[in-house]
Order: sequence, then C-alpha cells, then structure tokens
Amino acid sequence: MSAHSGRPAEIARSPADAATPFRFYDNRQKYLAFVNTCNEKSAVAQRAAQELRHVRATPPAVRIFDAGMGDATVLSRIMRYAHAQGPTLPLLVVAKEISLEDVRLGLEKMPDRFLEHPATVLVITNMNYSEAPRLMPRDIQAAAALNWQEVRLKGQTSHDYAEQIEELASMLAFGWQTKPSPRTGNPVYVRPSVLIVYREDHQFLLDRVIPKPGQIFENYDLIVASQPWRARMSAEFKAQKVLTPLVRSLAPNGRLLVIQSYGHDPALEIIQKLWPGENPFKVDRRQLLAALKTELGRDASDFSLAVPADDKSIFRYEMHTLPNEIGDRIGTSTLFAAWNAAIYVNQIEEERLDEVVSKGSYLDATQSVLQKHGGLWFNDETFVVSRRQK
Repeated sequence: MSAHSGRPAEIARSPADAATPFRFYDNRQKYLAFVNTCNEKSAVAQRAAQELRHVRATPPAVRIFDAGMGDATVLSRIMRYAHAQGPTLPLLVVAKEISLEDVRLGLEKMPDRFLEHPATVLVITNMNYSEAPRLMPRDIQAAAALNWQEVRLKGQTSHDYAEQIEELASMLAFGWQTKPSPRTGNPVYVRPSVLIVYREDHQFLLDRVIPKPGQIFENYDLIVASQPWRARMSAEFKAQKVLTPLVRSLAPNGRLLVIQSYGHDPALEIIQKLWPGENPFKVDRRQLLAALKTELGRDASDFSLAVPADDKSIFRYEMHTLPNEIGDRIGTSTLFAAWNAAIYVNQIEEERLDEVVSKGSYLDATQSVLQKHGGLWFNDETFVVSRRQK
C-alpha cells in the first residue's frame, strides 16, 4: 500500500519470510504506476464512506484511524466524506505510516482539508500496529525517546498551510528515519514519532481533541485497514499482529473495515498463465475472522464478527483504459501498465520475474487476457468488525 489507504511501504511479515527477500512493495515505480493507472484508491474510499455513514460519534470528535496511510489518496477522500457528513464536527484523524516519502506526499494533500474543515486535527505516526492507535510505544525505553511534534498552522488560505507544511522537511527527515529489522528485514523506526497538525486559530476549540504526550489514546469510531499485510502470511499471524490491536482500539459502536485482495479475476489469470496454479490469496475473510475470534478469546463476545456474503463483501476496481485501447493490437504502454498492476496486486517477488521477462512471454499472456475480458479488473474483499455497545 496500503497500502492503498494503503499498500504501505511497511507490510507486516512473519519471521519465516526473512529467508526470502520480498520487495514488491518497496519498488516505488511499481507502486506509483499501479495507483495512477488503476482506480482502487477511489473504490476503497467509497467503501470506507459507506462505513462512515454508520458511525455514531460521541464528543469531543469523530475519530478515524488509517492503518496504513500510504500517500493519503484514500485518507484525504475519507476526510472529504467526513466533512460532507458533518461540516462542523471536530475531526481527529490518526494515520500510521513508516515511509518518509509517503508522509511527505500525504501531507501535500492536506492544506485544502484544513481550509474546508478547520476543526481538523491530523496525527501521523511511524509506530507499529500495537502502538500506533495508542500513540505510545509499549517499550519503556522507546516511550522515553518518543519524538512528539506539534505544528500549529497560521493563516487563512490553503497556500499559507501548504507553505508551512513544506517547511517540515527537516522535522520529518529526523522523525521518520528507518533501519532494517535484523529479524525480518522490514523497515523499522529509528525513533518513535508523532506529528500533530492543526490550525492555530482553532486550538482553543480543539483542546479536548488534540492528543497530549503521555495520554494513552484509543477508542476510534472508524478504523480503515486496506491491504495491511503480505497475502501469503498465515491467518493467525495477521490476526495477532494486525487485527487484534486494531479491534481493541475501537470505541463502542466503532467499526473496523478490512480490505484485502481476493483474486478470481483477470489479473490472477495473467499470473496463472505464467505460473500455473499460483494463488497468493489463500487466506480469505472467513479464516481471518475465525483466527481473530480465537485471538480475542473471551473478549470476542464484545465484538460483531459476522462473515459477510460475497455480494456484500467483494467489490471490483479496474485499470483505466480508453475505449479504443483494447483491440486486435494493444499498445505497449497499456500492456506494460497491465502487467505491472497484475504482478503488483498478486505480490510476485522480483527474483521470480527475471525468467518470464527475459523470454517476453509475459506480454503475450497479458495481451490475451486483456482481449478476452475487454480490459483488466481486480477483486477486493472486505469485512467489518464492530464493537458492541455495552
């Protein structure tokens, strides 16, 4: 992602993956090509907006957590939906993101949000899933080294806010330094960081909304977790490392929306032409919810863990193509874009690509599938976990 909200640069991996380098989300060229040629971001944001309509927030704010901000394309759309739904309601948005580049790109989308919805508090943190919703590291030494920064935006125009956000470069470079984990190879933070941004002229009104250092904050009305893991990981690992800390951070009536790739689409068909039998998406929503129920133990009764039917869960998104692009002959740029999207979504490791790319057969496979279906589309599946009102 995060990715997406998503496909983020930091993807949860199990220790067993460490022996095999896994770089598909680390390649920004593939990521940027995917998000600019496919409409998944828009589809995910629309799905999140459906959940936002069910939110019944309590004072002092509507509280949203993005479990993988990415470049904030999804998050900024969700914030627009939140404004349309409650133009005067204070809005607290907490976003997890370890990639410095994505934090920078995400912040670039925010000046207009602060202008249209002045009662906004934006918080970005680089901490992991068990820490980020609380805005507090669990390790005592890490907590003592917490890098907590507040930025109060001055002025009355989006230009004013954009210029001040641009000046945060050195602060971000310090707070978002990473190092490879010796255990998994994933990037991990050098120092835990929290960046809080809000309008100075609304500081008094937002006093109860702005997080304070040392305050353990949770209780979110909406949590969005879009593509937060490697598909091939076990259901147990996903439930323990990602889902459980997120559902425990829900407010009463709060909702966690989980989105992951589902397959059963032309993109997987391209992959299976080259790697017969390949299927990265072996852990579906039923297995994830079952593993989550086990992980929660006796606390599972506090949550609604219903498995949605296919018609309520699965949605499609597409690669953008012009009407005349898919015909007897398909342009090379379209084929490259489709191939990139297929290997990105299906999480094919770099080292496996060399052989098929050197033979050139991947373009033939891509063209035949695009012609068969008249384009390229993908399936995502979703489910929602909500905390019961006591």
